[in-house]
Amino acid sequence: MYLKRKIDDVLLAWYKGKRLPVILKGPRQVGKTASVRHFANGRYESVIEINFVEAPKYKRILDDGYGAQDVVNAISRIGGTFKFINGKTLIFFDEVQKFPDITTTLKFFAQDGRFDVICSGSLLGVHYREIESNSVGYKTDIDMSSLDFEEFLWAKGYCDDLVEEMLAAMCSMRPLKHVTHEVLRGLFLDYCTLGGMPDVVRLYVENNGSFEGVYERQSQIVRDYRGDVRKYAEGLDQARILNVFNHIPAQLAKENRKFQISKVAHGARFRDYRGCVEWLVDAGVVNPCYCLLQPELPLKGNYDESKYKLYMCDTGLLVSMLDEDAQSDLRVNRNLGIYKGALYENIVAEAFAKAGLGLYYWRRSDSPLEEEFFVRCGEDLVPVEVKAGKGRSKSLRELIDSNRYADIHWGVKFADSNIGFERDVLTMPWFCAFLMPRMLKAKRAR
Repeated sequence: MYLKRKIDDVLLAWYKGKRLPVILKGPRQVGKTASVRHFANGRYESVIEINFVEAPKYKRILDDGYGAQDVVNAISRIGGTFKFINGKTLIFFDEVQKFPDITTTLKFFAQDGRFDVICSGSLLGVHYREIESNSVGYKTDIDMSSLDFEEFLWAKGYCDDLVEEMLAAMCSMRPLKHVTHEVLRGLFLDYCTLGGMPDVVRLYVENNGSFEGVYERQSQIVRDYRGDVRKYAEGLDQARILNVFNHIPAQLAKENRKFQISKVAHGARFRDYRGCVEWLVDAGVVNPCYCLLQPELPLKGNYDESKYKLYMCDTGLLVSMLDEDAQSDLRVNRNLGIYKGALYENIVAEAFAKAGLGLYYWRRSDSPLEEEFFVRCGEDLVPVEVKAGKGRSKSLRELIDSNRYADIHWGVKFADSNIGFERDVLTMPWFCAFLMPRMLKAKRAR
């Protein structure tokens, strides 16, 4: 069962364009290989797939040189049955993290022009500096993540009309129909438990909405992530990276969510662990949210890189890292007790990151005032608050009402509620977060 993905349209647009070799980046098991195979089916007369994990013998294909014909000759010599048809062949190098040197050939394939090339791997972000130096100007970078809520709705059989209805309600600031809201809320809570890993979602869909086997599948993915640290973390203390990774759930459960290196291990210092956090970010495992120096525009460059929160790239994996009882509580009782705030913050951070929004928060040093996220809408800085229930928005209210923050005129609150607008605050249900960039674009166009 193939799950429809947004990358399908991205690859199709690439196919209709210049077709520079592709570097497809993303964490492990987000569906990169399946998506490339689905895209290639029916578009090429010959698809040559080389997996450097399953067939390490192909690491010898650079022995005779890096030119396109050198590589083609070497593949033919080792593989024997491959067909190279000019203009009708896709060469798919998979698990490139095992052999990043192959990216040196992309420049020569781009210049040659006879064959399309896609490289994919689960830790290409970690190797990106090396890849960039080998192929700058001769490649197309594409990032891929696990399913967002829109893709989850597709997997459940819903069409684009439902998303358009949601977006129209957000732009007009009018409530969704009660039945639509309740259906989406139920689906969203399932999505919080599942996350967006394709194998997990596929299991859920094929089992007609049953969660049987979901926790085991998620736990295996988390174990695989930890295994990747042990395999690929070179020149860094692997134990430190694992310490950071393992402490993310506990630190998100704190009241202010800020990630503190000092809590990871006794005597731990920021300068000793900075590379560990960067490794997890480059691997696509976590999304960092940086603390603004001041709540004002511009956002980029206006933050302290030593102060951040770390959100998991997939909320389902975050829930599975707690324990099976916590997941069961969310699945059966729709409740995670004290952890609810962190869960919904993570899901909004995940939705923003997948939609291409930067993650920024702010905490005032001389008061409890803190806001979870900030986005830009034209000349406005828009604070975004996330509530686990329907609570009041004290910090949001202060940011909007105070004359100290000249760039802030209105705000957004994600909560357990329908869409509404009152006193310059647009309230929306959590499941609308993935549509935030489209709503901001529509608002700017008015």
